[in-house]
Amino acid sequence: MSEWLDVGADNYVLVTEGSLLNTGLIVGSERAMVVDAGCGPRQGREILDAVREKTSLPLVVVNTHAHYDHFFGNAVFASDGATEFWAHENCAREIDDHGDLQRRFVGTLEPEMSTGEGENVELVVPNAIVKDQPVLVDLGGITVTLFYLGRGHTDGDLLVGTPTTLFVGDLVEQGAHPSFEDSYPEEWADSLRHISALRHRYEFLIPATASPAATSSSRPWPTP
Repeated sequence: MSEWLDVGADNYVLVTEGSLLNTGLIVGSERAMVVDAGCGPRQGREILDAVREKTSLPLVVVNTHAHYDHFFGNAVFASDGATEFWAHENCAREIDDHGDLQRRFVGTLEPEMSTGEGENVELVVPNAIVKDQPVLVDLGGITVTLFYLGRGHTDGDLLVGTPTTLFVGDLVEQGAHPSFEDSYPEEWADSLRHISALRHRYEFLIPATASPAATSSSRPWPTP
């Protein structure tokens, strides 16, 4: 696991090993927000321990979309006291309806999550819902904007914007080919055009899928 990288004032990103994931952390004066929770209790615990090295504030969790490596760690954060889990309505519905079907993907990395036996292996379905209009979340001294650009990598990709930083989930992937299994390629291209148009609003862009190079890059806006 990497060290925390500073990506704007009170904005951080952590690159986890195993299931390579850029997890975001936004720290306000009253609460902190974690962007993507990992692929199960093992990775989730690593992320939570790293978060607790940075802050002891109550946590809010965002799942950028309904793929296992972004929400299977939710229960770890619930056990730490988190009660507010944000997602787009399509993401929450997919987790609720079909989340258990993804357990087969984590047999090697997260055997307890795969079998559903052990601590923090239950699915925690997001309960704070974003629809088509942006939602502002006040963390105390910093306001985070959660917004949806339409179908792309999935039908429920949520973006997380702060005054300096844009966390884009797997709408942008770093060091790996895009995953098209349940994507909408033409609409995905539209979302990427919207993201590109935002490049002058944010100093940092953070994709959710990491590569080893991400640990040495603190300004990962793609160069045109």
